[in-house]
Amino acid sequence: MAARKSGGRRKYGKAASKRVESAMRRRNKGTLKSGRSGKTVKSRKQAIAIGLSEARKKGAKVPRKRGGRKSSGGRKSGGRKRSSSR
Repeated sequence: MAARKSGGRRKYGKAASKRVESAMRRRNKGTLKSGRSGKTVKSRKQAIAIGLSEARKKGAKVPRKRGGRKSSGGRKSGGRKRSSSR
């Protein structure tokens, strides 16, 4: 059995789990859209992130985001483009 942290405090509130649950349902139904682009979300992780973000906006108990990787505007190319004719 895994050892559990003592203290008994919940990391995420009930409202946060409801939001995530709702986001997952919308994902399964195919109506969950991502922010700026409005593309349909297919990823489970993305759906959870959207649910937590919504919960944060509503003031639910959610730990603050980690200051991890920041995404830039577009995708970076792997290297230089080469012309096909030589």
